[in-house]
Amino acid sequence: MTDATEGESAWAKLTRRKVVQWGIAYAAGAWGFLQGIGFAADAFHWPDAIKQVALLLLLIGLAVVLVLAWYHGDRGAQRVRGTELTIITLLFVLGGAIFWRYDRASEAPAPVALPAPVMAAVPPATKPSDVRPSIAVLPFENRSARQDDAFFVDGIHDDILTQLAKMSAMKVIARTSVEQFRDTKLTTKTIGEQLGVTRVVEGGVQRAGDRVRVTVQLIDTTSDAHLWAESYDRELTAANIFAIQSEVATSIASALEATLTAAEKARVNIVPTQNLEAWEAYQLGKQRMAKRTSAALADAERFFRRAIALDPNFALAYSGLADTLALQTQYSGVPSDASLAMAGKAAARALDLDPQSADAWVSAATVAHNDGQFDRAEPLYRRALELNPNHSTAAQWLGELLGQSGRREEGLAFVERAVQSDPLSAIINQTLGVQLSEVGRFDEAEVRLRRAIEIDPSMPTSYMYAGLLQAYALNRFAKTVPILEHAAELDPGGPIYAFWLFVIYLDLGKDDEATRLIAAARERWPHETSVLAISAVMHLYRGEEMAAMRDAQNLLALEPRASSALRVLRNADLQASHPEAARARYAKASPELFATEAPTIDGSNWRIALDLAPVLQKTGENARASALLDGSDRFIHTIPRLGIYLWSGYGVADAQIHALRGDKAKALAALRAAEKAGWRGPFWRYYRDFDPALASIRNEPEFKAVFADIERDMARQRAELAARPKDAPLDFDTPH
Repeated sequence: MTDATEGESAWAKLTRRKVVQWGIAYAAGAWGFLQGIGFAADAFHWPDAIKQVALLLLLIGLAVVLVLAWYHGDRGAQRVRGTELTIITLLFVLGGAIFWRYDRASEAPAPVALPAPVMAAVPPATKPSDVRPSIAVLPFENRSARQDDAFFVDGIHDDILTQLAKMSAMKVIARTSVEQFRDTKLTTKTIGEQLGVTRVVEGGVQRAGDRVRVTVQLIDTTSDAHLWAESYDRELTAANIFAIQSEVATSIASALEATLTAAEKARVNIVPTQNLEAWEAYQLGKQRMAKRTSAALADAERFFRRAIALDPNFALAYSGLADTLALQTQYSGVPSDASLAMAGKAAARALDLDPQSADAWVSAATVAHNDGQFDRAEPLYRRALELNPNHSTAAQWLGELLGQSGRREEGLAFVERAVQSDPLSAIINQTLGVQLSEVGRFDEAEVRLRRAIEIDPSMPTSYMYAGLLQAYALNRFAKTVPILEHAAELDPGGPIYAFWLFVIYLDLGKDDEATRLIAAARERWPHETSVLAISAVMHLYRGEEMAAMRDAQNLLALEPRASSALRVLRNADLQASHPEAARARYAKASPELFATEAPTIDGSNWRIALDLAPVLQKTGENARASALLDGSDRFIHTIPRLGIYLWSGYGVADAQIHALRGDKAKALAALRAAEKAGWRGPFWRYYRDFDPALASIRNEPEFKAVFADIERDMARQRAELAARPKDAPLDFDTPH
């Protein structure tokens, strides 16, 4: 060591031997390397152990570099020159940039404003098995000067999405799910993870006078790379709008290397209407129909009718009209016979105009489905899915139909498929909740129904099903009442909520509230089918048989297959020793039960078959009665005892079947098993006091004991409800 180095500080020695310089250079390189490893690990889903091993090796390497620098630092005139400083700086910048990008992605806000605990609690519908390229078309930005153009922009977005969904080579997320990301600040990577897609489409629409400008770009969700982008500036005509949509769809398919069939290429280029006003009315109708409230469905019907008036050859408008008319029989209390007849004509017209339209096939299937023609509806739904494998509504409604037919596991698989196509759809999550309940998976059903409520807190049907789950699957009536009251507040024009509140009040023994409700409902909806049904039951409970029969006859005139009306009139006929009259009524309502000696019994007719059996016993047709009992018995073994809808669980049907077969011991044992399982109806008092199927055991001590236990439980739950604070929050918790 020279004299010049004697007495120098430790820092000076480290600097002279280049230990500091090489330490800094090594740290910069290691920092950049680690950030690159972290980015790659997230992109390719490597295990955390890889990052841990890389960090450990780099720490060991640091020690080696520092030792080598100390011992070899005095050799030569090595210095950290400008080039080396540039490299160090670039390494720091690279590492910092990767860290900034990665850190922003990791700090993205929670999805769709849903609370984290709820998101974590929602199980995946199924393990993804779809290997097709996957894509989500995010809501387009309205770049027009007028805010009123928003619906026009949404229409273009929806049609582009629909065009892509027609392509079987791609998995396309449905509109209701992508709508949750309107004006989102989330990264494309986060959106891709939440929707299960590898590509997203973003775009904007500017409408100015007689011109329209559409810009679209395709983005890779893992790398944020722009795979394709294009702008379209055209004269504002219907033909140009559809031409843009077709060009966008085919360009995206090409960018994804998705092969289109000749039929798909032809469907993409179809121009559904040349009338721009008709197209706009159709888009408004679709938007209203998605709300599922009575008022919104009435608006949707008006818009679809306007679209048809503007263009009588607009197939999609007929399809939308058919769907709206069918939905109104469920949500608005519209008499089904007349409404379904009109819906059937609209669906048939849609198919005549465009037999390659998946929407038209779904509409035709829906009419048949709502009319109880399950065998006819199923192939129609399947044809729609052949034409458009991404049609989430077709999968949803086919799943419902299969569940109602008794093929509940198969139906559940189709609804899960619908959830994969539309994971953030409130109505499809709601349907999945109902389907899960119908296979007895009540905890999972509760989670799904709560998810539906959080996706769209304004949709009353989700509250209704959540409340019915608490009552009839879990025997928690005190929780049900406020939930159903809230559903009724959300849709004051929907009689279905008044119907279910009435049933809950009646089963709880709150007859005063039930009487008040039915009086108000009769005044507001005097000819509505569900109101006539509950009015007949109320009269029956009061011993007002003539009034009950009058309501039942009025209901049957509107709904020839209304089981509640058939039941009230059957009871009166049997009591008057006129079973032939009841038989004739059932033959008109359900001719399929008389067509063969051993008719097919499924979810569409098992309850009517069971109700018919005691009538046939009275007419001396014991063989046919036995066939109906045997078929009903086989069917109920495919479904759980409890359920959340009128006949989604079999309740005490096993007790009825045993009693009609003359086996009192088995009938009483089945009745007790139902009580122990938590069965409390709907209409448990009807079975106690009026059901002719249970007449042979009604005076048995065990029969009376079972219903005495149910009555005590209802008294307990009435007290629990009375003690509940008026301002208490809604409670959806499932007891475990």
